[in-house]
Amino acid sequence: MNSITPDYVKTDLGSIQIAPEVIEVIAGLATIETPGVAGMSGGFANGFSEMLGRKNLSKGVRVEVGQKETAVDVSIIIEYGFRIPEVSENIQFNVKNAIQTMTGLHVVEVNVNIHDVQFKEIEKSELEAPVAVRVK
Repeated sequence: MNSITPDYVKTDLGSIQIAPEVIEVIAGLATIETPGVAGMSGGFANGFSEMLGRKNLSKGVRVEVGQKETAVDVSIIIEYGFRIPEVSENIQFNVKNAIQTMTGLHVVEVNVNIHDVQFKEIEKSELEAPVAVRVK
């Protein structure tokens, strides 16, 4: 685990270190709170850790962190019916705003990768068409 220590967070009392995993969690939470996002899309390792009962808040997020800047890639599952460009722009804004507000790091890019579309579950009552009585 590499932690970052930019020059501007060194104080007389010591330094402040932010682990990249913290930035991943911030980005993941900002993404999942965006309307139109059905979920995050992670790889095999993320799915395996969830099977073991551990909730991974950084699922589907990858970050590159420098001394004063960061770049973020998020992989999502979008809800059917939402406009992909609008949802993607909202994710970019939310992630950038959350990271810059909480950490002070400058976000140079937020790349959004759509991996799947989730359809709403059809309720049982919608599947059962009313039966017309033809004979009395």
